Amino acid sequence: MRVLFSAPKSDWNDYRDVLTNALERAGIKAEIVYAIMPDDPGSIDYIIYAPSSEMEDFTPFTGAKAVLNLWAGVEGLVTNASLTQPLARMVDPGLTEGMVEWCTAHTLRHHLGTDRDVCRQNDSWDFYVPKLARDRSVTVLGMGTLGRAVGTSLAALNFQVTGWSRTLKDVAGVACLAGEEGLAKALTSAEILILLLPLTKATENVINAERLQLLPKGAVLINPGRGPLINDDDLIAALASGQLSHATLDVFREEPLPEGHVFWANEKITVTPHVASATRASSAVDVLVENIRRGEAGQPFLHLVDRSQGY
Repeated sequence: MRVLFSAPKSDWNDYRDVLTNALERAGIKAEIVYAIMPDDPGSIDYIIYAPSSEMEDFTPFTGAKAVLNLWAGVEGLVTNASLTQPLARMVDPGLTEGMVEWCTAHTLRHHLGTDRDVCRQNDSWDFYVPKLARDRSVTVLGMGTLGRAVGTSLAALNFQVTGWSRTLKDVAGVACLAGEEGLAKALTSAEILILLLPLTKATENVINAERLQLLPKGAVLINPGRGPLINDDDLIAALASGQLSHATLDVFREEPLPEGHVFWANEKITVTPHVASATRASSAVDVLVENIRRGEAGQPFLHLVDRSQGY
């Protein structure tokens, strides 16, 4: 069996040893090929792929049984007409844990108002009593693996959590809504709004001027999902008017965020460098190896992408 690892050198350095060891533990004998385009691409059985790879043409891989994405996001792959093999996205337990921790940290930051203490410009004694979590409404848009995990974790802290998704889900501790009317209702109660939707034609600019006006005055927006979920101009206007009090953004339309971008200078925006949902090789290799095992056993692959839906 031949497995192509098509990703930048930094990814290969992270995965080379742990992937080799994981395959050995699973009893899978495989030659791992690191290349942009290997010799005899038709002999490749599986492609482990990062969308940042220089390889974009999947046509030569006539024998490939699956493309196993290293990233959770697949928006750059579902439109690639040369990719006809089954495509599996990365659902990594470590990635999920990291997303839960990042979202919880920033939710608590805004819920408790810790900036007023940490970033205080004088020595005045500014006593205040923050709300308890049970009195704070948080809405999570997107009830996939990440959204469900974030929603249930915040509910465990006693936040009033509402979750919205395209199709209605049942998530313990989360008030789940769906559809256009459900979206409006979910936004109306969102003192803190967390975006964990996939990027598709239907979700691009889902947060626009009209929907921002549905939020409670002074709401906070947290986006660790995808940059184009938000209309940037409408976001800036909502912050300027006070409709939004703050936006914490981990993802952007262009990454890295360019020097001189308006977001850098806006005191109501926190920029983090796309760190909320990092895939960790130590846990991701188990997902990759399990899908290779399934492919060899003739079993269904995990986390297959529905290309008609875009995720």
